[in-house]
Amino acid sequence: MKKICLITGVGPGTGSALVRRFAAGGYRVIMIARDAARLASIEEDVPDTHAHPCNVADEAQFQDTLEAIEAAWGIPHIVIHNAVAAARGDYQHIDPKAMQVAWQVNVMALLSLARWASPGMIDRGEGAIICTGNTAAYRGKAHFAGFAPTKAAQRILMESIARASGPKGIHAAFLAIDAVIDLEWTRKAFAENPMTSSANRRTSPRMASHWRINQGAPGPSIW
Repeated sequence: MKKICLITGVGPGTGSALVRRFAAGGYRVIMIARDAARLASIEEDVPDTHAHPCNVADEAQFQDTLEAIEAAWGIPHIVIHNAVAAARGDYQHIDPKAMQVAWQVNVMALLSLARWASPGMIDRGEGAIICTGNTAAYRGKAHFAGFAPTKAAQRILMESIARASGPKGIHAAFLAIDAVIDLEWTRKAFAENPMTSSANRRTSPRMASHWRINQGAPGPSIW
């Protein structure tokens, strides 16, 4: 029987790449995101992937979706929280309501996901809870005031989960990607900077990515 991997925030970058990698590794992959059309497209293209469109910022909707997944597929062996939302700007100018959404998506949905999955994983004697993160979790730049605090909270929450559930057989990890993923929106956002030209992306992708993570703003919300 195939093991199951559940991934939230299946967007065009990291989320889709994770889906394809775990499917290629023999997992049945359960996908959560708001964009039902994107999930349906992946479902058609990648065998044994299953779409469950959901807004993880809506706590009731998210809980209903998790219960439906459990009823249909059981508790996953691996859950990956890749959903992300950001409030852009410095502390004087961010929209508090947007930051509340970011907190709900980035932190509270992670908590709900871990609380839902961990009892079944403990009963099984194995499991993994993973959260994708970035450099914002380790430092607060001026224009990341509505985003960095939520990523730092994710990192600390995952540390707490690891200490509590690690002895019970669950591996918990916060994985920071120290770069901006090369996507259409990032190329447009930084088109005027020479470090992000197509030539420099080919010759020095690490340098271009390093510049973007240090100078750019958080990208679009994926959840």
